[in-house]
Amino acid sequence: MLDWLFSDPLPAGADAPDFSLVSDQGATVRLADFKGRQNVVLVFYPKDNTSLCTKQLCEFRESWALAKGKNTAVFGVNPGSVESHTAFRAKFQLPYPLLVDPGQQVAKLFSAHGLIVKRTVYLIGKSGKIRFSRRGVPKPAEVLGAAE
Repeated sequence: MLDWLFSDPLPAGADAPDFSLVSDQGATVRLADFKGRQNVVLVFYPKDNTSLCTKQLCEFRESWALAKGKNTAVFGVNPGSVESHTAFRAKFQLPYPLLVDPGQQVAKLFSAHGLIVKRTVYLIGKSGKIRFSRRGVPKPAEVLGAAE
């Protein structure tokens, strides 16, 4: 019953679950569309406009050149609304989309769901395999170091 509370993130080497979510810009983002083309970073975070979430997402903003150099798309993910994500992204000039995860459906696939979203970061390689997974706030350089 409380398995979600103590679960680990999906391990490196596992196949990343496919998903489709809407971004703050209204575009549909499908993980399958990146397979064979780009690495993908997913930053599951609890809420827009909170101090630690803002700090974490701004660190990825500051590492945007590194992400682009590693051919990596970055997405923030939480159950917030399109409106909340749009305002948050504009306020902090985040260069990457924020995805709306209603009911934490995708967070559940990635073992990041709970009463609030568990702060979890993944890097998925072009192969579709998870290459990095960690709870908390790993530094973007460490995450991007796992890129293919």
